[in-house]
Amino acid sequence: MEPPENSLDSDGSKLETAERIILRWDSAATDGARGKMIFQSDRDEVDRFLRAVDEIQRSLSSVSFSSSSSSAATSAATVVDEHEVKANSAIQIAMARLEDEFRNILLSHTTTFEPDSLFLEESSVTPSLCVEVGEDTSIVTTEEEELNSPGGSGSSRLTRRRSSYRSTSSIREMDLISPEAVSDLRSIVQRMVAAGYSRECIQVYGTVRKSAMETIFKQLGIVKISIGDVQKLEWEVVEGKIRKWIRAAKVCIRVVFSSEKRLCEQLFDGICTAMDETCFMETVKASALRLFTFPEAISISRRSPEKLFKILDLHDALTDMLPDIEAIFDSDTSDAIRAQAVEIQSRLAEAARGILSEFENAVLHEPSIVPVPGGTIHPLTRYVMNYIVMISDYKQTLDDLIMSNPSTGSDPNTPDMDFTELESKSPLDLHLIWLIVVLHFNLEEKSKHYRDTSLAHIFIMNNIHYIVQKVKRSPELREMIGDHYLRKLTGIFRHAATNYQRATWVRVLNSLRDEGLHVTGSFSSGVSRSALRERFKAFNTMFEEVHRTQSTWSVPDAQLREELRISLSEHLIPAYRSFLGRFRGHIESGRHPENYLKYSVEDIETIVLDFFEGYTTPPHLRRR
Repeated sequence: MEPPENSLDSDGSKLETAERIILRWDSAATDGARGKMIFQSDRDEVDRFLRAVDEIQRSLSSVSFSSSSSSAATSAATVVDEHEVKANSAIQIAMARLEDEFRNILLSHTTTFEPDSLFLEESSVTPSLCVEVGEDTSIVTTEEEELNSPGGSGSSRLTRRRSSYRSTSSIREMDLISPEAVSDLRSIVQRMVAAGYSRECIQVYGTVRKSAMETIFKQLGIVKISIGDVQKLEWEVVEGKIRKWIRAAKVCIRVVFSSEKRLCEQLFDGICTAMDETCFMETVKASALRLFTFPEAISISRRSPEKLFKILDLHDALTDMLPDIEAIFDSDTSDAIRAQAVEIQSRLAEAARGILSEFENAVLHEPSIVPVPGGTIHPLTRYVMNYIVMISDYKQTLDDLIMSNPSTGSDPNTPDMDFTELESKSPLDLHLIWLIVVLHFNLEEKSKHYRDTSLAHIFIMNNIHYIVQKVKRSPELREMIGDHYLRKLTGIFRHAATNYQRATWVRVLNSLRDEGLHVTGSFSSGVSRSALRERFKAFNTMFEEVHRTQSTWSVPDAQLREELRISLSEHLIPAYRSFLGRFRGHIESGRHPENYLKYSVEDIETIVLDFFEGYTTPPHLRRR
């Protein structure tokens, strides 16, 4: 059946009107159209142009339907062909114009902001620039209303997609394109897609938005750098870059990428299958992969103890961002980005475990054998305990990473430890206890290099006391180590103090005993003056030697130093007072008593105060 002639005339008239509107904006043919933008004109002109595009598109659809009818008359077919040629020509001109308009709106309406605005704390994000997840932030166009209407074909998909990634509370969204431009952009997208120009639309969007993404990355300080270049940097430099990367990455994931995804949804969702995801990945994929280059380089770099805590910082930051990454990059096309983030997190975890294991081994085999002067705290002890305190600050992270107990082995060159009495402890707790056990084992080996046994005991006392104090001063570490093992450590340093007193003072105190002083058969006197002189002389010599040497020894902790002096005074002073009181008269009645009665009790009490001060000047040069 032939279409009515008046119908064709009517359609032709509408088509001619639409063509004139389109041709008026043909930049290639009309001088007046060059350099002018439709969407910068009044809204009536914008509406006329869009209606003209719709009319031509409707005409093409009608022509296509008519030409497919086998019963069409020859004359009608000729008219249809003429309409089709004109319509195709007009639609090409219209699409070229809309492509330019699309590009211009994207460029001219891109939101500009200062870098510092991106680093605002999430709790103080400026409401006018950013919106929290869960808010209704969509800019609804007529087309979106249709899509979200009960009968709209895209209703369920649009609602489901938008609610899925916005369920992550840390995501903040920013208007990357001014809201008033979004409606115009979407109207252009609809017409380009309907005309079969979706690929051109995606290309324009990707080109403009990738350039904008580059600008944002530069503002955030994220620059292109290879894995090899990262690994060549000094660690001090890398530490600073890690801090900056964590700060910038959170903004990239939670603000920039999430906002870009939101923009893609506003412009493309529901118009063409997966077009929003295609545009999103076209825009951010290269930037996202570049963002993860830096932590990847850290995860595979050479391990060393000083790197542990920054690696844990990176691991924590990435773990914190993973839910956001998985929510934002939730499509099949973004599998590579999710997989890379998860893989880097896993590598960082493995690096942390490896560093901790290697650190234990390094502490065990730390090779220095030169005794520290004065038996003071060994640098290894300070380093290891400060390291352990820092490890305790990462308890929550390491509890998740350290899943097995330390392996003590059966090597005779390693300490032995029974973990059955610590069954309630976590693997991380046991690793820290094991580190202290290994440190103590190494310190015992180092103490053997002291020629003076008493000084070896002072060395052990000082170092184990330092360990105990470090544990006590950190509530987190004390809880991890536990009171049971802490009491064991306290017993070790107290035992070392007792051993010192025995090694030093037993011989000195023996010189103050009565044995050997009494003359057999001499009832009248009962004391050998010559033997007594030798006793006083021996005491003076030994005490002076102890004073000379032990005033150069060091007990850095003031309380421990005072306790040790009190303890030795409690033994020495009463014994000397008693001995002096009983035998002073025998010496004073003889010749040159000053050679033997060199010290009063008060002198002894004063001299004891010199002990363990770590003096470097001999006592006889310091005293008046």
